[in-house]
Amino acid sequence: MLTGKRILLIVGGGIAAYKTLDLIRQLRRAGASITPVLTRAGAEFVTPLSVASLAGEKVYTDLWDLTDEAEMGHIQLSRVADLIVMAPATADLMAKMAGGHADDLASTLLLATDTPVLIAPAMNVRMWQHPATQRNLDLLRQDGIGTVGPDVGDMACGEHGPGRMSEPAAILAEITSRLTAGPLTGRHVLITSGPTHEPIDPVRYIANRSSGAQGTAIARAARRAGARVTFVTGPADAPLPEGCTIHRVETARQMHETVTQALPADVAIFAAAVADWRVSNAAASKMKKTAGGLPQLEFAENPDILACVSTRADRPGLVIGFAAETDDVVANAITKRRRKGCDWIVANDVSDGTGIMGGTENAVTLVTETGTEDWPRAGKDVVAERLIARIAETLR
Repeated sequence: MLTGKRILLIVGGGIAAYKTLDLIRQLRRAGASITPVLTRAGAEFVTPLSVASLAGEKVYTDLWDLTDEAEMGHIQLSRVADLIVMAPATADLMAKMAGGHADDLASTLLLATDTPVLIAPAMNVRMWQHPATQRNLDLLRQDGIGTVGPDVGDMACGEHGPGRMSEPAAILAEITSRLTAGPLTGRHVLITSGPTHEPIDPVRYIANRSSGAQGTAIARAARRAGARVTFVTGPADAPLPEGCTIHRVETARQMHETVTQALPADVAIFAAAVADWRVSNAAASKMKKTAGGLPQLEFAENPDILACVSTRADRPGLVIGFAAETDDVVANAITKRRRKGCDWIVANDVSDGTGIMGGTENAVTLVTETGTEDWPRAGKDVVAERLIARIAETLR
């Protein structure tokens, strides 16, 4: 599966490092070649000799090794691989990556590379749940760093919870999915997701009930298909998709600006539920109840992101919008597709009782230039896979 693929494997300092030895075996069995980097802390758990013996390659450990720098400098070392894998990824290494530190060989390699990076976190449950670690994780995901795990289970320290490094088979499966050519390999897919929040004052805002679950599912499916994904999300409840370049925004105008900066793209999927209007006279401080009556809100129209992108000179080859409707779903979606100038509309009925908005399932109608297709109600992951498969078929 991985014949001809080269993995730069960074082994961090945690008890889970013993699992990495089995990961090396499985990677080599799959045909990959391994260039191992062992941190100083990692060498407290596994020896350079054991890593080198299993990898069949020299182990790199020291940024200041003059022999290594003469043979293969750290800059070259960071760029000869198809994928950089860090397992285990400790809290310290994640913090270094998030902060852009470069004080040893591993952190310098990670800062000097433009190669995709996949990390397998492993640490005590309290360390994993600490706000600092979660903040670093969020930053890494925004930078496009992929993650696998951690799993929930018993810890070497005797505690139980999330923090166990994923098993080698799971890490191998994630590596394989990233390095095996999929139907969207080499394609850039731009996806918007979630709601937007339009401020009324510093406390209140206009929003909708979108959870961002469908957009996140589409991003994950696109990544599994091999695409490079730029994910622009409003303040959504759904977890962020892994392996994507993530941009968080709040308002429709911010989303419009971010989408414009992310172009060009091969495919643009606008799954976000963008507010059509904003309050043009939003208050700078919290509005108070007064005897004078209700506040007078003035509204302005937000940018129409879908229409703007559909009419650009550098328009993506395939532009897809979403239509959340409560009445005349298909008729309104057909009209919307023509008015916006996009290629497809994915329409769904979000009226009361459907459970679609904010739920785990979706039932959509795909509207194209040639007609409509009703897709059966299914989990949002299933809908996402079907949409991405249809996109890949169309592009091919």
